Amino acid sequence: MKAERVEGLYVNLRPIEASDSEVTFKWRSASRARLLNSGAPSVEDQRKWILSRPASEFNYIIELKSGEPVGMLSLIDIDSKNLHAETARFLIGEGDLVKGIPAAVEAMKLLYQIAFDGLKLKRLYGTVASKNKLMIKWQKYLGMKEEGALRQHYFINNEWHDAIVLGLLDNEYFEDALPKMNRLINT
Repeated sequence: MKAERVEGLYVNLRPIEASDSEVTFKWRSASRARLLNSGAPSVEDQRKWILSRPASEFNYIIELKSGEPVGMLSLIDIDSKNLHAETARFLIGEGDLVKGIPAAVEAMKLLYQIAFDGLKLKRLYGTVASKNKLMIKWQKYLGMKEEGALRQHYFINNEWHDAIVLGLLDNEYFEDALPKMNRLINT
């Protein structure tokens, strides 16, 4: 299975392309991305990074229905034997464009649909730098459970950060997270 376009009510996910290197570099260089792993040092390096992504990853641009790109997210390390994968690289880069639109919630819902409905995975997981309190809170709000910490896992801005490990099982998604996401999207 490869990354294909997925359509929602407010946003679509489309596979990332080399032509997205400039906008994704801008997002990754912005202060809002300061608690993420460091990105490419130049637009050209970002382009090379995009082109180097293996076909086994699902790397997406989040775009409004108008086609305007507003963010990115990925599903990586997909393990079809143990039925799990990592959610990664989630970043809303155009906060002003998504005000009043449930873009972040719907983008995650679409990614979860790919994972749980399409790939029939049992578990999703991810890590967030411990100082990224808003992202941890948001992921928990959407249904992820805190599973532990990887001590001094990230070296960000010249200091070590623990990584908070979060996970979501398929039954938790279908019973709790999906209904909550649907309510948030439909209000």
